[in-house]
Amino acid sequence: MTLFTDPFRSLMRQRSGAAWLLAVGAWTGLLAASTLVQAADPAAAQQVSVAVAQVDRRGVGQAVVLEGALQAVQQSTLSAQASGRIAQLQVKAGDRVRAGQVLAVVDDRMTQAGVNQAQAQLAQADAQRSNAQSHLARTKDLFAKGFVSQSALDVAEAQLKAAAAATNAAQAGQVQSQLAQGFTRLTAPYDGWVLATHAQVGDLAAPGAPVLTVYAPQPMRAVVYVPASRQPLALKASVVEVQLPGGRWVQPVTRTALPVADAVSQTVEWRLDLSAEAAQGLVPGQQVQVRFVSGEAQRLAVPADAVFRRGEMTAVYVVRQQSGAAQGAGGSFVLRAVRLGEAHGAAGHEVLAGLQAGEWVAMDPIRAGLAGARPVPHGADKP
Repeated sequence: MTLFTDPFRSLMRQRSGAAWLLAVGAWTGLLAASTLVQAADPAAAQQVSVAVAQVDRRGVGQAVVLEGALQAVQQSTLSAQASGRIAQLQVKAGDRVRAGQVLAVVDDRMTQAGVNQAQAQLAQADAQRSNAQSHLARTKDLFAKGFVSQSALDVAEAQLKAAAAATNAAQAGQVQSQLAQGFTRLTAPYDGWVLATHAQVGDLAAPGAPVLTVYAPQPMRAVVYVPASRQPLALKASVVEVQLPGGRWVQPVTRTALPVADAVSQTVEWRLDLSAEAAQGLVPGQQVQVRFVSGEAQRLAVPADAVFRRGEMTAVYVVRQQSGAAQGAGGSFVLRAVRLGEAHGAAGHEVLAGLQAGEWVAMDPIRAGLAGARPVPHGADKP
């Protein structure tokens, strides 16, 4: 078996020093492992048949693949609207919460005192208004009998109006104090999960200072930052796909590109909303890949199953054809280093260097490395 072919030597000449030694060591270990497998059962190795496929040009979409991350559409950072020490923190990161559930309580002794004061002022205003009403009733009776003047009646009516206004003001003050009391309690705005806690019991809470972050598990979206140089291709993309953490590719239900580019990174934010089915089991922050596919072009491609990777090396087993043998049958395998481009799904990996159209490659690189392995057309191999 020939280990170092001309394309491999060409790639290795670009390396030097420790990198060269590391590469030679890796491939030497690979060769030793293959030799051990052959020696273990030489009779079985003679019977190995390996399916092969032809490398050719295929129509693939012009694509750009970028790294992105999952993000909850509904995510809120909760902060106290009143100052004070945090007296209770009733949840922790990872807890499930319900809408309206109390999550944290700020020391409310000061606001409670305000509520008590407002209630006392309201009681005082009510008493004054009752007194003014009684005084007006007596004044009207005396005025009818001619014992008081019109001015005395006018004063009694003005006193009642002032007492009524004071009562309204006291009622407003009571509502305000009750609202302030409510600001000392942080409640969940919707059903969801606690993503993070930013404070602990005893910490000082202040208006605007974050205490908790919660999010709703549905809906979910993928966020990717497209370089401004790739933005035209992304806008013309006929297909946009998101590769979820499990490896599955899905198409977003909606896609939105913000109409502004970041002045520093020169990227445009894209938001790709996922369906409820696709978002099941996902959490914010998980890494995803986003692929924008536009148009179609002919590219030399090799099946993904034929690619053999070890460390930094990428190679395939190529059929060394015997004279007179049928295409894709007979001969032996030779290991050849290749340089691959983008992956195009079922079409395979784009080949940048190391292979030519019309060559045949093994679809099972592990079996192709055994001594006596023989190529057979794809679909005709034996187990």
